[in-house]
Amino acid sequence: MAAVDERKQQDQATAAGARMRGASLHVLTLRDELARGLRQLGAFTVGDFAVEVGEGGDSIWAIVRRPGRGGLAVRAAYVPGGFARVRRARRQPGEALRLEAESAIGRHCITLEGSGADLHRLHVRSWLTPAAPLLVPFVPRDLYPLDADDDPLGATGLVEAAQRGPNTGLIYFALDEPAFGHVLYVQDLTGLNDYFRATHTAPMGAVGGEWPELGYLPPTPPQSGTPPVNPLPAGEEVMLSDAILVLRDLTAGSEQEKARQFVEMLGEAYTAMRHPAVIYRDWHARADQTLKDLDRAPVATCTSYGHRYLRPYTDAEYPDSMVQMTVTTALYEYGRWRGEPVPLAAEFAAGMEKFYDPKLKTLRRYLPNVGKDKDADAVDSWYLYHPLRNLAQLALFGEEWARDLFLRSVDYGIRAAHHFNYLWPIQYNVRDFSVITAKRGDGTHGQTDVGGFYAYVMLLGFELTGEQRFLDEARAAIDAAKGMRFDLDYQANLTAWGAAACMRLWRITDRGDYREQAYVYLASFLHNCEIWESRIGHAEHYSNFLGATALHDAPYMAMYECFDSFAAWERFLLDSGPELNPAARMLVSEYCKYVLHRGWYYYPDAVPAEIVATEWRNGHIDHKLSFPVEDLYADGQPMGQVGQEIYGAGAPFVLTARAFHRVDGAAFELYCNHLLVAQDRTGERARSLQLTGGDTCTALLAVVRRGRKPLPKCKLTLAGGDGVRPSLVADDRIEFLLPADARAVLTWSDKGSDDA
Repeated sequence: MAAVDERKQQDQATAAGARMRGASLHVLTLRDELARGLRQLGAFTVGDFAVEVGEGGDSIWAIVRRPGRGGLAVRAAYVPGGFARVRRARRQPGEALRLEAESAIGRHCITLEGSGADLHRLHVRSWLTPAAPLLVPFVPRDLYPLDADDDPLGATGLVEAAQRGPNTGLIYFALDEPAFGHVLYVQDLTGLNDYFRATHTAPMGAVGGEWPELGYLPPTPPQSGTPPVNPLPAGEEVMLSDAILVLRDLTAGSEQEKARQFVEMLGEAYTAMRHPAVIYRDWHARADQTLKDLDRAPVATCTSYGHRYLRPYTDAEYPDSMVQMTVTTALYEYGRWRGEPVPLAAEFAAGMEKFYDPKLKTLRRYLPNVGKDKDADAVDSWYLYHPLRNLAQLALFGEEWARDLFLRSVDYGIRAAHHFNYLWPIQYNVRDFSVITAKRGDGTHGQTDVGGFYAYVMLLGFELTGEQRFLDEARAAIDAAKGMRFDLDYQANLTAWGAAACMRLWRITDRGDYREQAYVYLASFLHNCEIWESRIGHAEHYSNFLGATALHDAPYMAMYECFDSFAAWERFLLDSGPELNPAARMLVSEYCKYVLHRGWYYYPDAVPAEIVATEWRNGHIDHKLSFPVEDLYADGQPMGQVGQEIYGAGAPFVLTARAFHRVDGAAFELYCNHLLVAQDRTGERARSLQLTGGDTCTALLAVVRRGRKPLPKCKLTLAGGDGVRPSLVADDRIEFLLPADARAVLTWSDKGSDDA
């Protein structure tokens, strides 16, 4: 494919050009100091890697080496004038080395830890207690690949991925010459919030660099004739760096191998990172309130052609087929979960036929009466397929109207795929496929992950009809996306559905390469996640941990992409089976866990009113309505600047139907923030449960009262026989914390709410 060839040429040019770039003063200084030798402060090993810690002219370094195969120089602390005194201090449990360093600017504390029998992990942390209020104009990056002679200018390799905007502070690269292996560097930004708040900075794109000067560039105030004057306070210890390096001595040749290694290495880093505690969220109650607001709020819907249609935003924008089907499908799922249909779902479904264009034989984005301020023929590539996915899903639920509309529309979607050779532009004219916008803002690609989403739609068509052509289309689309690597993600939820499509293809065809391709989609999705908890500005009032930014270059997380990705990852886990890499299972499960936690903060009634935007791009925000805002920001900007999205209102219905589990004959429901892959009623008052998650992670299970009857006496026992004591006992629920991969049995009696 042309995209693959172009990427290969870029890789070759990058590797060949590594030696031709200019060298900074920091690179040249390091080169000279290593040639002359550092003053040794300590040494230890991490698996097959030797770590030497030494002092240079202005920095304390950890030099990681593989004999004859190069290494890495990690800057642990930096002081422009050098250190007056450095001494070894008493180690704390788990530490390989602890140092205290005095200088004119204050006192540094540096710790180093090593672990890992398979994937080797080095953890380097540093703190500073300033001697006086300290302005920080510049601190250099902290990671330098080295050749076999400790020369950073002699090492060549390729950076596969680096931090984008507010996402995880990581860089993933291969040191190819010499053959050191793959390296994942992660800066755990959660621990650095005090620095960001004091200096009024944010770590946007802070981890990256130009070979061979890589790693973390601490954000500093912009320098000008009148620079900001926001110092680190004197006498208060502040964390400056929390660097985690995961080392893999085996190189990876293929795109799939590199993606799998990235996921494995990120899983290893994740276990060393800070994770915020999760809180039980009553999505069931939220769903009931949202249902009332959808039905009663005049700003949520409008009437055309005798039918009710949803507005995309509160009192704004025209009815839209994607919006209509997104919420309608969520309502159908909610009705199936609660055991009785939601009348509003059928009411919204009744209007879908008016989006159908009998001449083009496809669904349109807008109704025929859309205003002249819209280009009725313009369609984003993914917009054509998202309503089809929801139609196919409802058809599989037994809705004949959805089956009919899907089958009448899907052939046009296949024509579009063939016209664009499975490489879709951003936007095109639905009448003649003429391209309106070819490439995204960086000028590199179109909508790169539409092929994965298209493949999932085709697989639903195959499940619905059994027609081989749908399976052939799914395979062709996934094959066409190969070679995109970490450029695959365009929009988070589409990438997640692409991973689910690969897993489903593997199950159908038994071809392992499709399972391996799923890791490429997963790696690209995780690359676009914010695996850190911000406390910058307004972000102190909500959580962004493990949220995916909506687009590849988006500055914010969005609720629609959040809950649609959640649904995709549930499908991914159900199709994956025991063959799924444990790190992949853990990270996907953790993503879903934190959706249930942080998704709550999109609602204006869940946060202080003053942090919600007062000027909006679309419509307005009504704090009394149970509809989410579109946008939350890691850098603490006011939330909701884009508007209050009606199409995000499907979230509580989707989340309730997956996280809450009805128990026949009982006056309670079960809530679990992990996927329950098996649950069986083993007795009149007993239920066995099998969770799927990481073996180092924790799940929250709650017995939640519904109605007025008191909660029963409950007992939770793990498969090995150990009992789990409740972590919370309240009138409305009993909570348990248990291993995220546990098998357990819940038993209950009707003798009151005392814990067992």
